[in-house]
Amino acid sequence: PIVAYDIGLNGIPAFDVAAGCGGFGYGLGIAADTIRAGSAEYVLVVGVETMSVVMDPTDRDTAFIFGDGAGAVVVGPSRENGISPTVWGSDGENAEAIGQNWDIPDYMDRAQEYQHMAPETDPVGRMVVTMQGPRVFRWAAITLPKALSTVLETSGVGIDDIEVFVPHQANARINELMKKNLGLADHVPVANDIENTGNTSAASIPLAMEEMLATGKAKGGQTALLLGFGAGLSYAGAVVTLPPEPVETSLKQPTGPAG
Repeated sequence: PIVAYDIGLNGIPAFDVAAGCGGFGYGLGIAADTIRAGSAEYVLVVGVETMSVVMDPTDRDTAFIFGDGAGAVVVGPSRENGISPTVWGSDGENAEAIGQNWDIPDYMDRAQEYQHMAPETDPVGRMVVTMQGPRVFRWAAITLPKALSTVLETSGVGIDDIEVFVPHQANARINELMKKNLGLADHVPVANDIENTGNTSAASIPLAMEEMLATGKAKGGQTALLLGFGAGLSYAGAVVTLPPEPVETSLKQPTGPAG
């Protein structure tokens, strides 16, 4: 609601989708389905994270990986479908692979217990993200190729029809492994914005999409395969028609993928 008010659209429906690194894919799926159902005409999907506030700067497993960022698309009606049905899923059995150092109720209890202590003697400290990198990598290597195959099957698009691959910017090795397992041609560009922005969680796909369009690595109207994955553990993927290259625009000129 605050974002809606700040951009001059106070009063419209506005809500959060909490799905971690798969959040943009979840939001995009909800937006497209909302438009198809006739509940909305245009939907603004914003992927945004401030990972720095939940990082332990001394943790070698997380501190150098994550970053802050925001990206957005406007989804609207179109004569031709530009967003496939979303393929999404989760694996709560491996949820602890990406978590936090405190259970929230325990954290609140301990914080209340030590609230009168001086900060330098506070045994509670900040609540921060934890990650078991090798465990996440193994899960990704097994789960994501199946998810990508299902995305292609559900969308009715063949592997040779994919012109751009925009995976979540979590790990360049995972992305290259997915491209190889899918059998994408060598000339198909793969988003690699992680080297500049880090892992910005729900913001990574729209940021990577914009970087590819702005630099000419991809062009508006091309067919792109998207896949977000991470905390939960969860994932969400779709085949989309890329929006036009970024330009200065107003809210009356939507630039997101056509719904």
